[in-house]
Amino acid sequence: MSELKKGVGPLFMDPDADNAREFFATKHLASRNKLMTATEAISQYVHDGDYLASGGFGTNRIATALLHEVVRQRRKNLGLAGHTMTHDFQILCAGECISHCDAAYIVGLEARGLSKNARRLIESGKMELCEWTNAALSWRLRAAAMGVSFIPARVMLGTDTFANSAAVEIECPFTGQKYAALPALYPDVALIHVHVASPSGNACIEGLTAADIDLASASKRVIISAERIVPEEDMRRRPHRTTIPSVVVDAVVEAPFGCYPGNMPYLYFSDEDHLREWLQAEEDPEVFKAFVEKYIYGTDYFYEYLDLCGGMRRMIQLRRKEYMVDGAACD
Repeated sequence: MSELKKGVGPLFMDPDADNAREFFATKHLASRNKLMTATEAISQYVHDGDYLASGGFGTNRIATALLHEVVRQRRKNLGLAGHTMTHDFQILCAGECISHCDAAYIVGLEARGLSKNARRLIESGKMELCEWTNAALSWRLRAAAMGVSFIPARVMLGTDTFANSAAVEIECPFTGQKYAALPALYPDVALIHVHVASPSGNACIEGLTAADIDLASASKRVIISAERIVPEEDMRRRPHRTTIPSVVVDAVVEAPFGCYPGNMPYLYFSDEDHLREWLQAEEDPEVFKAFVEKYIYGTDYFYEYLDLCGGMRRMIQLRRKEYMVDGAACD
């Protein structure tokens, strides 16, 4: 197979499938109770220097409660898969947790505007970037989930994104056609928020799964946060509803409203007022420093943050806005 061109971007993670397999062979696969607090899960499974990935899509179904805990525990020098990341990227930048990032969609919060704090952090040179597209990062996770070291695709060919990536242009041995070889991506830790999970980690995602099925299989450690914990028997009665199986999950955290201020499909709408408050605070670095101190460092756990944002009264308002009856998801 001929190598024709190569991007100049850095390759942050080892794509070797055999090396990853050696790690996965050490995982404890037997069904067991993995319930713990967010504090315990982040303390045990997320370490300085790890490469992190966050599930969901944009501000939809993000693991906010877990991400706040990463910042609160002051994790540093993290790598990051910047795949469809908006408010989750904004949170990690608030704690200056990230030193290097595979960047596809970051900084922007869609129609809401750009995160000025995230942009300042990148422009300061404190974060090294490698460029990809969202599709490329999805397929890199797919390669890892398949247990291969790369996957061929036509994405990015002939673009500046390819030139600034770590992809390699190759010639197909069967047809002679050109493909981009995308290296497998095996994150150290994935943080994924779901609708329902059992204590062992069988998890149900209602609606859009984004790349989370592949992400869970590709990642060396997986922390699930869930709106609702149900008995194992409930998941076994409807095995077709299990989106992520327990065998890939290391920790389960019960986190009602754990996606706030993001949108949890069918359960509660995003808090657009609070997201605007974040963006406005970021206009001035000193104002934003006080903002982060108030909402993250100054709280002991996520539910103190929710209380500061209006508590259950506000959560119920957002639930009504989503036109959803409590408890209907995954029933």
